[in-house]
Amino acid sequence: MNANEIIDILETMYPDAHCELVYHNSFELTIAVMLSAQTTDNAVNKVTPKLFTHFPSVEALAKADVKDIATDIKSIGLYRNKANNIKNLAQKLIEDFNGIVPDNMEDLISLPGVGRKSANVILGECFNVPTIAVDTHVERIAKRLRLAYKNDSVLTVERKLQRKIDRNRWNRAHHLMIFFGRYKCKAINPDCDNCPFISFCRKDVLKK
Repeated sequence: MNANEIIDILETMYPDAHCELVYHNSFELTIAVMLSAQTTDNAVNKVTPKLFTHFPSVEALAKADVKDIATDIKSIGLYRNKANNIKNLAQKLIEDFNGIVPDNMEDLISLPGVGRKSANVILGECFNVPTIAVDTHVERIAKRLRLAYKNDSVLTVERKLQRKIDRNRWNRAHHLMIFFGRYKCKAINPDCDNCPFISFCRKDVLKK
């Protein structure tokens, strides 16, 4: 079964797959994606309403006391480091990009707390740039379904998926693979009953 056939099946399984982070503009998504590192989208969605009520703009966050930012996000992991990154990111947006989230990889990864995966999410969601953001779910699914090797780096997984999946499906494929990994093919105790890929799945991959 090739990659596009896998995506076809996932489309039937999760027709409503989408980004589960709640946001209203590119700035809010950038902050939300950064906050989502090593925590869940659900946890992020619980703290961002308060954060964006207290600090509704790039300028407000750039001027904010880091301790006040930390207070709003203290329920999620690494909140102190993330609070620092939020303030520094807002300041850099104002200083280097006129307060506007940039629309290219090079500039996005120059922002504090924004790595390649986060930049791909922002590019795909906000600017409709064809990307495949490889988070833990996408990496696990790609390796279990033999679209990448067990020891491939995250960047190698991204490149392989880009080669194997039609470009016009990249953004959609990302969401479909996340839903499959989040709700069925979990890292621990995956739900293998009635899985359409069980015949060729590498179930031993990434059980951590």
